[in-house]
Amino acid sequence: MNAPTRIAEQIADPLLIAGRAYRSRLLIGTGKYRDFDETRRAVEASGAEIVTVAIRRTNIGQNAGEPSLLDALPPSRFTILPNTAGCYSAEDAVRTLRLARELLDGHDLVKLEVLGDPDTLYPNIVETLKAAETLVRDGFKVMVYTSDDPIIAKQLEGIGCVAIMPLASLIGSGMGILNPWNLQLIIASAKVPVVVDAGVGTASDAAIAMELGCDAVLMNTAVAKAQNPVLMAQAMRKAVEAGREAFLAGRMPKKLYSASPSSPASGLISPKAA
Repeated sequence: MNAPTRIAEQIADPLLIAGRAYRSRLLIGTGKYRDFDETRRAVEASGAEIVTVAIRRTNIGQNAGEPSLLDALPPSRFTILPNTAGCYSAEDAVRTLRLARELLDGHDLVKLEVLGDPDTLYPNIVETLKAAETLVRDGFKVMVYTSDDPIIAKQLEGIGCVAIMPLASLIGSGMGILNPWNLQLIIASAKVPVVVDAGVGTASDAAIAMELGCDAVLMNTAVAKAQNPVLMAQAMRKAVEAGREAFLAGRMPKKLYSASPSSPASGLISPKAA
């Protein structure tokens, strides 16, 4: 249940996840919108090709006779990324993703998140590691939500996760990137894509994540709860693209008390000549 596979060489600067190439580096969630029509319009405005679906909260066929998200976002156009939002144990998360694989005809790319408590939605790392081991062993390609701990990130990569997804700040908080240094440590050592997940509030947050060197950004609440979700989705698309281009361009070094004129300092016109 994936959009058609593309060859990486056909895309300039592709995002590569589990052997598949994507043009967009913005991943977007499908919860919290007013209805499936608003979801569709926001996703289309974002340009996202990978959309996350909370299996425990969204109908993708498990509730016969009810509207299905797949009617609004067909798998022929989008890569559906089932996630385990609302799971608080490894056992629950594994069971949820096995159900998703059945519903999506053997689909194996998934997003794992195991939460620690309902107030902060901070990840339970012990249960996350346990679930990741089981899912990788079962043949799943696991993109994993985690804390911004670089040691844990390496452990998850070592288990075989295909993408590491550290939080920028708490889920749904809109607080932006609170610890850019830890994110840079994760990015520097990771050999799989690093996708900022959770905490993005506005376009500048997304741009900063990309400027740091993250491979992609995943968001939901920042778009769905904006006053104009479709317009915010469009803004996020531009921010991710601009942040990526700035990263690739390489910013000028920061200098304290080192003024540098923006125009040449040589060959100045002499006042006497005037």
